Amino acid sequence: MDHLLFEDESMIRDYQAIQKTWFLRGKQRIIRTKAKHRGVKLLATVDYFNGKMVWQEDEQYTAETFLSLLQKVLAHYPNGKIVIVLDTARIHHAKLPQSFLEEMNGRVELVFLPPYSPQPNLVEGLWKWLKSDVINRAFCHRVAEIRNSVQQFMDELMKALWSIIDRLCVRF
Repeated sequence: MDHLLFEDESMIRDYQAIQKTWFLRGKQRIIRTKAKHRGVKLLATVDYFNGKMVWQEDEQYTAETFLSLLQKVLAHYPNGKIVIVLDTARIHHAKLPQSFLEEMNGRVELVFLPPYSPQPNLVEGLWKWLKSDVINRAFCHRVAEIRNSVQQFMDELMKALWSIIDRLCVRF
């Protein structure tokens, strides 16, 4: 194995909870929401050894979007064997990505975590970090605002890969 990646999906909704705020005693802050249940769907991988991320936003989670992410991963890692640790979501077992993986002749191997065990997946920590640092601090009125915030967050992380390793990767 040359590359160990962790993969996961997450939806950043337009009605994220604000986790921390302050207001004067007796003057509770009112935060207007539209709560139309819209959002941004994300897929990402995190490289355990160097913190490098490959991610994309998409309209929905389908076998096609997962295949698109796999193709993107292969473009970022043109050489060597790639092992991807991920959950047992239905899109990961679909025929389309499985056929693609067979064509790769073992270059990409999927390792599935046991059901209901998100803790070992590093990308879960990325989603928590994204939501706590960016999304949960303000209410986004439009999906475009969410997209912009996510893009800025990911761009900043890509400039300092060591921060990803320090925060998400366990070193022995």
